Amino acid sequence: MRVSIKTRLFVSLSCLMLFFVLISLSLMGIGLEKFYTWQKQEALLANSQTINDLYHGSPEEISLELERAANTLGAGVIIFAPTGPIKYTSFDRFINHRPPDSLLLPNADANYTPKNQFRIPPKSTQLVKSSQAINSQTILEIQLDQMLQIEFMVLERQLKNGDILIIRQPLAPMSESAVAAAHFMTLTGILTLLAGCGWAFFFSRKFTLPILDLNRIAQRMSKLDFSQKCTVTRGDELGELGQNINYLSDQLDAAISELNKKNQQLMADVEKERSLDQMRKYFVSSVSHELKTPISLILGYAEGLKEDIARDAASKDFYCSVIIDEAEKMDKLVKDLLNLSQIESGLYQLNRTDFDLDLMLKDIAKKYLTVLEKRAITLEYASTASHWVNGDPLRIEQILLNLFTNAIDHAELPYLIKITALNIEDKIRVFVYNSGQPIPEESLEKIWLSFYKVDDARTREYGRYGLGLSIVRAIQELHGNGYGVENGEGGVMFWFDLTEANKI
Repeated sequence: MRVSIKTRLFVSLSCLMLFFVLISLSLMGIGLEKFYTWQKQEALLANSQTINDLYHGSPEEISLELERAANTLGAGVIIFAPTGPIKYTSFDRFINHRPPDSLLLPNADANYTPKNQFRIPPKSTQLVKSSQAINSQTILEIQLDQMLQIEFMVLERQLKNGDILIIRQPLAPMSESAVAAAHFMTLTGILTLLAGCGWAFFFSRKFTLPILDLNRIAQRMSKLDFSQKCTVTRGDELGELGQNINYLSDQLDAAISELNKKNQQLMADVEKERSLDQMRKYFVSSVSHELKTPISLILGYAEGLKEDIARDAASKDFYCSVIIDEAEKMDKLVKDLLNLSQIESGLYQLNRTDFDLDLMLKDIAKKYLTVLEKRAITLEYASTASHWVNGDPLRIEQILLNLFTNAIDHAELPYLIKITALNIEDKIRVFVYNSGQPIPEESLEKIWLSFYKVDDARTREYGRYGLGLSIVRAIQELHGNGYGVENGEGGVMFWFDLTEANKI
């Protein structure tokens, strides 16, 4: 069964406090009474020494000190003369008794006690349980009063003038004090234990809160959720651990984000590679298809000439014209493929310069004036001002020619082509519009792909291979400018952007 660290900490602290409380109670039960006895013994010796220092043979001179000692100690005080009479007593029980056959201290009168000792009378009621000679003048005894059944601590001391001092203190109050102290310590021990358990509970809870917070953050991190941060602000190791976990969270978040970006980039590269592979296959297939027809025609008509099938001059001229025409188409296809390959590979370097766009458009219109008249196509050119642009003039002219010839090939009633140049933000946008059928919506994005043809038969009719718009796309991407197409009212509108001459 899983036990939380808070529970274990609480139990450990509670057991530790219980252990110390029990140790304290045990030591108190074993040594408290002995400690009290030792303290009383020291008090008796100290008071006897004080009396010895003050006493000069007359108890009346130190009666106040003798009374104070008796009341302070709760003991009986007796002073005997060496010859026997009692000079002072703090109680009346022994006033009429002569000195006992007691232990005789070394300096006592030998005629008085033949056994060289004295005891508190009457001798028949006292039972000595222990006796200890403190020094040559002092004896300490524990006596049992058999009549009262009470133990006494009795100190017998020979004073400096030869008188005998006896201090007799009952041990019962000491035992009662020890028992009362034991009961009090037991009660306070229980209260201390209860208070300690309460403190241990709150301490363990407060101590484990940052650990629980760190555990929660770590669990979130294991699920790749780095949004949560540790809020521990302590100045100890837990606070330092919290800062390290936050730092680790930030580092992991950055690393995993970077890894995800690279993974996405890798997936995009893989997808791009697959797309390029498909385009490559499609490209090879398209090139093969486009070359197959002219090569077949060239071979057929060349074999006809060789076999002398065309016998008259007119037939031979026709055969030669077909061969030349198809060879020119193949030459144009190869050149377009080379241009597209150079541009898309990034090997082609643009020769950028400033030039007049309006002048280039007018030159192209002049070149195709005959074609326009032959097909009865009206050309409109709208320009608000002269436009100087920056770019590779040769490639920009190629874009215009491709879009212009594309407009001518697809123009239908009312046979209108309109070219417009406008300033849009920091670019010059050129629009090429031709009247005719709109491009199907599903083909608007595909027409920029190599060899893609909306109308294959019509494209073939005009000797085109579906590379013109691909070249436009590649040149614009190399210039870093936009391009597009949209179906307009009664026709199709192509557009591309050019950089103004003063904007680079």
